[in-house]
Amino acid sequence: MTVDVFHHGHINIIEHARKHGEVTVGLLTDAAVADYKRLPYLDFDQRKRILENITGVSLVVPQNEWDYGPNIRKYRPDILIHGDDWLDGPLAPYRDKALQALSEYGGQLIEVPYTKGISSSRMIESLLVVGTTPEIRKGTLKRLLRVKPIARFIEAHSPISALIAENATTSVGGKIKQFDGFWSSSLTDSTEMGKPDIEALDISSRLSNINNIFEVTTKPLIMDLDTGGKPEHFEINVRSIERLGISAVIIEDKTGLKKNSLLGTDVTQTQEDTNLFCEKIRAGRASRISSDFMVIARIESLILEKGMKDALMRAHAYVDAGADGIMIHSRRKQPDEVFEFARIFREDFPNIPLVCVPTSYNRVTEAELAEAGFNIVIYANHLLRAAYPAMERVALEILRNGRSAEVDDQLISIDEALELIPGTKQ
Repeated sequence: MTVDVFHHGHINIIEHARKHGEVTVGLLTDAAVADYKRLPYLDFDQRKRILENITGVSLVVPQNEWDYGPNIRKYRPDILIHGDDWLDGPLAPYRDKALQALSEYGGQLIEVPYTKGISSSRMIESLLVVGTTPEIRKGTLKRLLRVKPIARFIEAHSPISALIAENATTSVGGKIKQFDGFWSSSLTDSTEMGKPDIEALDISSRLSNINNIFEVTTKPLIMDLDTGGKPEHFEINVRSIERLGISAVIIEDKTGLKKNSLLGTDVTQTQEDTNLFCEKIRAGRASRISSDFMVIARIESLILEKGMKDALMRAHAYVDAGADGIMIHSRRKQPDEVFEFARIFREDFPNIPLVCVPTSYNRVTEAELAEAGFNIVIYANHLLRAAYPAMERVALEILRNGRSAEVDDQLISIDEALELIPGTKQ
C-alpha cells in the first residue's frame, strides 16, 4: 500500500486479510513512490502511523521498491493479499514477480476485487486542487532530495506555464514521469516583461509573479536571485522569499551589472571576491526562519574561464560558509567539465546537494547526471523559448492570410482552453 489518502478501499482489503490470519502491511517508502509517480503528500512515518492504528494491522514494514519479491522472500507470508487491479497494465510484471517469489516456498496469492468508484490518485488530485501551505511546499524540496536520485525542475514564467509544468506527465517503462517543481528564472521573468536580463526587475515584481503561480499550483519552487544584491538586502529579501513558501534561492558569485552567464567572456563579467560572497551566504542563512529553506551558491568560475581549481576552491569556501547546495555552471557543449567538478567535489562533500543547468550540454541525460553525482537538474528557460516561436508563427500566418483559419491546427480549441483552468465553465 501507499496510503497517502486512507479510504474504504484500504479498509476492504485489510478486512479480507484479517479473515486469513495476522496482517502485515508492506508500506511503500517515499523513495519507492517517487520512483513511480508523484512524491506522497504525507511522508513515510506519517503514513506508517496511520496504518499502525488501524484495527487488525499487526505489523507495518517498509517496502523499498514496487517489486514485491524482496519483501516476500524476507517475511515469507503464508498468503499475499492484493487487489485484482494488477492483472494487466503497468503493475502486471510485479504480479509475475510476486508469484515467482511465493512459489519458492509454497506461499499463496489471494486477489481481492478492486473497490469500484475509488482511486487514490484521483483523490490526491482533488485534494491538491484545494492547494497547499507555504510550509508544506517549502519543505518538499528537501524531501525530494532525500528520496530521489535526481529531482527535475523546469522554468515557469507565468501561472499558465506553471500549470502546464505541474500537470505534464508521461509513462516511461511503466513509471509515471513528471516535473518535481518549478524554476523561477530571472532571464525568463525579465523577457516576459520585455526587459533585459540585468536584474532590472525588482524583487516585489518577481515575488508577485511567484505568488500568482503558487495560487494555482502545489509543487515546490527554486528561485534564481541573480547575485542576491548586497548582503544587507539579501538578508531582508530572504525573509520575504521564505515566507511565500519558496524552497530555495540560488545566488551567483558575480558582481557589478549582471549579464547572462551563457554570454561568458564575450561580455565583461566580474566574479565576486570569495570572502564577500561567503559573507552574503552567511547573511542569507542567518535570516531564514526554517532549515527547510535552502541557500544555494552558484559558481561562475567555469563560465568565466577561471579554471577547475578556482571553481573547487570557491565550492569549499561556500560550503564552509553554510551554503545548502552548490550549482556549477558551464556553457560548453559537452558535460565533461561539470562531471569532473562533481567527481572531485563529491570526494570531500558526499552529501551536499549539487545542481546543474544543462542548457548548453543538453544531450546529457538525467540518468547520466545522477550517476555523476548531481541531485537537481533545472531546465531553465525552455517553456518561454517554446512559447515565443509558436506565438510568432501564428501571428505571421494571420497577417499573411488575413484570417485565422490557417492556424487552427496549431491552437488548442476554445473548449480545451475553457477546460484548461478549473472553474472556468462553472
